[in-house]
Formats: sequence, structure tokens, C-alpha cells
Amino acid sequence: MLAHSVPLDAVQHRLIEQTTALPKVAHWQTAPEQSALITLLVRTLGARHAVDVGSFTGMSSLAIARGLQPGGRLIACDITDDWTPVAREAWQAAGVADRIELRIAPAIETLRALPAEPHLDFSFVDADKEGYLEYYEELIVRTRPGGIVAFDNVFRSGRVLNPVKAADHAVIEFNTQLAKDPRVEVVMLPVADGMSLACRT
Repeated sequence: MLAHSVPLDAVQHRLIEQTTALPKVAHWQTAPEQSALITLLVRTLGARHAVDVGSFTGMSSLAIARGLQPGGRLIACDITDDWTPVAREAWQAAGVADRIELRIAPAIETLRALPAEPHLDFSFVDADKEGYLEYYEELIVRTRPGGIVAFDNVFRSGRVLNPVKAADHAVIEFNTQLAKDPRVEVVMLPVADGMSLACRT
């Protein structure tokens, strides 16, 4: 898959190396194949307004920012700035730092503070799984028709079929509710650990 997709560049390789050096949390990083898909989706949407919930070391925000139209803005949400120096270094090296506004706070508070009208073109959610439904409800009402809200880890490493943790059950419930929502058209993709795209109707 990676050999036949857009190749990683030096910035992404460096970011992967730096994140791999954080062994307890390295698995949180957005997968390379997801990064290419995110950039393509954002570019195809002609996105100018985007949100990233759960930025970590910056791979997903980098992918989104690279696809934005000139003048586009990304609000990157994270609850801690433990890893933001790594993210900021990557954004700066890629020349997209001026497109990204990092907000350190509980993501639900950041989302509720956004303008209430439908203005978002693209959002990517990869944060605490128990919060997915709440994040979705805040994002979908702020997403313009034709805009997309994407969710990572909807497979939970296969545990959606055999749940073990509370987060597994939360994602099962989220997947069920998302598929039933008449406000969106949903496609679940077998990319990395599963990625659902919800397009606002």
C-alpha cells in the first residue's frame, strides 16, 4: 500500500523517528497511509476550515494543513503540551506552521467554543474513544453540507468484535450510532486501524 501511494517526505520520516522514540505512546501516531488519505481528502474538499482533535506529535495536523486551500486555517486540539514541541518542529519544517492554531485544553471545550454555524470543511478525530460521540455531536452541527468528519481507530485492533476495554465498548456504541445518523453518509474504510468518514448531507 505504501509503495504505491504518495511517498513519505523527509519531514514525515523525521516525525516518525521522533515519535518512535516515545515507546509507551508511539502507537498513537497517525499511520502514513492515513496521512496521505487525509491530505487528499482535504485538498479534494477545497477545505479552508478544519479541526484536528488529538494532535499528539503532529502527524495528522501536518496532513490536514498540507491539503488546505491558501488562507485556510486548522485548529489543532490537545489536552497536553507534552508532545507539542515535536509537532511544532514538524509543522515549521514543512512550512505549514502559520496555518495551524494549537489549543491546549479539553477538546470538548475547544469545540463548544467554535462558531455555531456550519462552517467546517473537514475534521479528524483521534483522541479518547469515550469522547467520540460528544466530539461528533459538536462537530457535525458545525460542518457544512458536503463536509467530512473522520474518525480513527474504529476497529480497535479488531476488539470491536471481541471487546475487552471500556474504550472498545465506547467505539462499538459510536460506530452503531454513526451508521444510524440520518444527517450523514458514512463509509468505514479498512485503512490502518479503521477509519470512518461521515459526510454531512
